[in-house]
Amino acid sequence: MSELTFDTLLDDGNYLGSERARLENQVILDELERKKKARNLAVPTDDNKVKARLREIGEPITLFGERPPDRRDRLIYVLSQINAARGEDAMQVDEETSEESSDEEVEEFYSPGSLELLEARRFLAEYSLPRAQKRVAQQRIDSKMPLGRIIDIRKKVFAEVKSFANLGSQIGDERPVSQVRFSPNSQYLLTGSWAGNVKLWNVPDCTPVRTYQGHTDRVGGAAWHPQATKTLSEDVVNFVSGAADLTVNLWSLSSETPLATMKGHADRVARVAFHPSGKYVASASFDTTWRLWDVATSKELLLQEGHSKEVFSVEFQNDGALCASGGLDAIGRVWDLRTGRTAMVLDGHVQAIFGISFSPNGYQIATGSGDDTIRIWDMRSLKALYTIPAHMSNVSDVRFFYADELPPNYSPPSSSPSAPDVAMNGTDGEPHPDVKPADSAHDKTLEEWKYRSGLYFASGGYDGFVKLWSADDWQLLRTLPTDGGKVMSVDLSHDGRMLASGTYNRNFQIFTPNGEGV
Repeated sequence: MSELTFDTLLDDGNYLGSERARLENQVILDELERKKKARNLAVPTDDNKVKARLREIGEPITLFGERPPDRRDRLIYVLSQINAARGEDAMQVDEETSEESSDEEVEEFYSPGSLELLEARRFLAEYSLPRAQKRVAQQRIDSKMPLGRIIDIRKKVFAEVKSFANLGSQIGDERPVSQVRFSPNSQYLLTGSWAGNVKLWNVPDCTPVRTYQGHTDRVGGAAWHPQATKTLSEDVVNFVSGAADLTVNLWSLSSETPLATMKGHADRVARVAFHPSGKYVASASFDTTWRLWDVATSKELLLQEGHSKEVFSVEFQNDGALCASGGLDAIGRVWDLRTGRTAMVLDGHVQAIFGISFSPNGYQIATGSGDDTIRIWDMRSLKALYTIPAHMSNVSDVRFFYADELPPNYSPPSSSPSAPDVAMNGTDGEPHPDVKPADSAHDKTLEEWKYRSGLYFASGGYDGFVKLWSADDWQLLRTLPTDGGKVMSVDLSHDGRMLASGTYNRNFQIFTPNGEGV
């Protein structure tokens, strides 16, 4: 069958669970409606009258160990069940009670959206569905991997991660380095500083390439276009930055002045993120909102409220369907970009959320907070999966390892075509018959590289340390000291060979396995 798209999803009649899911949802809705009506029932508070009413409807007047409040609650429950069976709304509802309940009801409201936003939502749905389909197919293949093979891959990968050491340190700017991000081809490092500059560096040599000057205040975030330094021209938009001067700038690699300046935020802009498609940019701001921008037109598509305090961090899921935001209200939210609804609320931290990152598996999220912990959230169960006591002070940044499509210096064997992409045979979740288990050395290299993506993540804290963690049992793998200053940002290169950190002492550090040059 053809690739899963928005249109084929709507026309798909093979999903047998849809009717069952609808019935289950209806049962839940009926129960919620019953409880809502039960709150409007006029039930006596005098215990003798409650007993008399129970006797009247044929129920026991008391149960073993039952107290008067429990007895009254039981009467409310029984009456609500009787009303539900009869199809009645309520029994003997006082006028005052009904007036109060109507005043308490909050009408759901919708914010008006532009036609451009509607088109963007449709594009996001069409873009994310086949990517999610391919990801799930790969996860099904990984789930059939022998346990011994998984153990071997973990040992090999974690041994390399545990060998990371400081390769060198470089003064990044005149003020603290607030953001570090590796380019998609892992050959450059982008740094943003409180001096208002964005700088491009060669890595691992740490030699400056260019300084981009377009902000007049502290740079809070910077992010690369997904295809920058790969297939994208240097003269078009390659990265984005946001700063405390309330602006979001789009940059090319070849010009030291911004291609476009997007204005709209009413307060300092913190983190920014590029959508996996490269068509949209998200920016988090201290005006309690995050916004979605169209890169092609430099126009604001969406102003998203939902936080009670400043929004500091924002990140896209790799499928492109979801966006997560973290705020100084200690709350994180996961948004479905296709509908605008909240998919999950990350409620558990007791201090501000400074860092947020989606795992490549698509359903786990890591958040770093001012309460010195990292929380791992599972979108399937809609709850926190694990809490890591990570640092001795604020956790400023969290970054999962995202692997390139191919391992570094990899070349497919000349005798056979390159390994096929993961394909799906329809929408039933079965892998395509052309996708076979790895057998040759090259296939095993690809298998190991794909499994490595998302197997570990890095965190930085105000205690001056960068730490590496396993992403399956959440154990500490490596602790790396920096220059003693607060770590403002961390990042992992896509080839898995480098780790960078930016600190409050104006420096950035490069870490590599065994501290050796790449």
